[in-house]
Amino acid sequence: MNHLDLAYKKYMLKNGLEVILHQNKNLPLAAVNIWYKVGSANEVKDKTGLAHLFEHMMFQGSQNVPKEMHFRFIQEAGGTLNGSTTLDRTNYYEKVPSNFLEMILWLESDRMGYLLPALDQEKLNNQKDVVSNERLERYDNQPYGLAWEIIITNLFPKNHPYSWPTIGFMNDIKGYTLEDVKSFFSKYYSPSNATLTVAGDFDESETTELIEKYFSEISPYNNIHRPDSNSPQLNEIKTITHEDNVQLERIYLAWITDKAYANDDAVMDVLGDILAGSKNSRLYKNLVFEKEIAQDVSAFQFSGKLTGMFMIVATAKPNVKLDELKSEIMREIEKIAKEKVDSNELLKSKNGIKANFISSLQHVDGIADQLNSYNFFVGKPNYFSEDLKRYEIIEEETISKTAEKYLTKPYLELRIIPKENPAATGQEK
Repeated sequence: MNHLDLAYKKYMLKNGLEVILHQNKNLPLAAVNIWYKVGSANEVKDKTGLAHLFEHMMFQGSQNVPKEMHFRFIQEAGGTLNGSTTLDRTNYYEKVPSNFLEMILWLESDRMGYLLPALDQEKLNNQKDVVSNERLERYDNQPYGLAWEIIITNLFPKNHPYSWPTIGFMNDIKGYTLEDVKSFFSKYYSPSNATLTVAGDFDESETTELIEKYFSEISPYNNIHRPDSNSPQLNEIKTITHEDNVQLERIYLAWITDKAYANDDAVMDVLGDILAGSKNSRLYKNLVFEKEIAQDVSAFQFSGKLTGMFMIVATAKPNVKLDELKSEIMREIEKIAKEKVDSNELLKSKNGIKANFISSLQHVDGIADQLNSYNFFVGKPNYFSEDLKRYEIIEEETISKTAEKYLTKPYLELRIIPKENPAATGQEK
C-alpha cells in the first residue's frame, strides 16, 4: 500500500446515510465530519443564500439540544467545532477527545433528524440579522468585498447555479420565511443526502453500533433537487468597472475552465503556481520586484463540481494604470501559452504542491474532511495517491497546451477603482 493511502471502511445505513470510518490511534482524538450534498448551487432565483443560512440555523438547537448548547457541550469537553458552506456542499465538523465521540454522534443525529420541531420564527429572525450583518461586514462594506459577486454574476449566465454568491443577495436574505427554511431542510437535510465520516482513535465495532443507534431511525426525504451541470462559455471579452471605497486600483481576470478533478484541473493549479504562487513566480517577479508596478498579484484555479474558473488578481501601485498591469499579465500569458516551461520551474511547483498536500494530512480533522471531499467529488474516499499522481504526471508541454486552451479564450475583466471622493461617501475610521 502506498504510504499516502489510508485504510477505511465505507458502508450505508438503510435510510441512505453514507458512513466512512478511518482509524488513526496516534492521538486520543476523534473527528466527526458530515457533508450534506447541498450548497448555493442548489438554490433558485430569489431564494439565494439559504444553504449558508442553514449552516447558521443548525447551531440554533434541535428537539433535544437547547439553543447554544451544541457549542457548549463540545467546548466544555475540550473540543472544537464549526461548519462551512460552498457552492456545492455544506459541512459540519467537530474534533474532541475520543471518549466524547458518542456525544458528538448524538448531537449530529439530533439536528439531522429533529431540527424542525425546534425551528421557530424568533430563531429565524435572529439568524437573518446575523447573516445580513455578516454580508455587510464581509462584502458590501469591505474594500474590494463585492469583487467575487460581480465576477460570478457576470461570468456565468443568469440562473446558472454558480451565478450568485454563497452568502446570498441581501433582499433574498431579508425575505426568507419560516416555510422557505423548513422546505429547504426537508429537501436537503436528509440522511440519504449526507455522508458521515469518523476519523481518529475509536473502536470500530462500538462506533458502528453507535451510528446505527443514533442515525438509523431518521427518515429520509426523496425530493432532492440536483443543479444543472452544463459548463458555460464566454463568447466575447466582458469588461466591468466598479467604483469602490479603495485607495488602489485592482484588476481581476477570470476564465471558465475545467471542473474539480477533471482532466485539466490539476494542470491549472500548477499553472497558477508558476504564474503567481510564490515570490519567485513569473508574475510576482515581473510586476512586484522588477517593474514595481504591482503591490501584489495572485493566480489560482477555483474548481467546483459543475465547472471551474481560473483567476488572476493584481493590485496596482499608486499612480500605476491598470492598462499597464494588464499588458504585462497578458504578455506572460502569451509567453507561457507558446513556450514550454522550464523543467526546474515545473519541478519546484510540483514539490511545493506535494509538501502542502502532505502537510494538510497531519491532523485527524483534516483527514476526515479530505475523506469526505474525495467521496463527494470522485466517489472514492481513499483518493490520496491518485490525487497526487495527477500533479506528478504533468509535463512541461502540457502546461503550455492547457494555458493556450483556456487563457487565449474570451474572459471577464473586472476593474475596481477608487471612488472620485471617498470622503464624501461617508467612509470614516
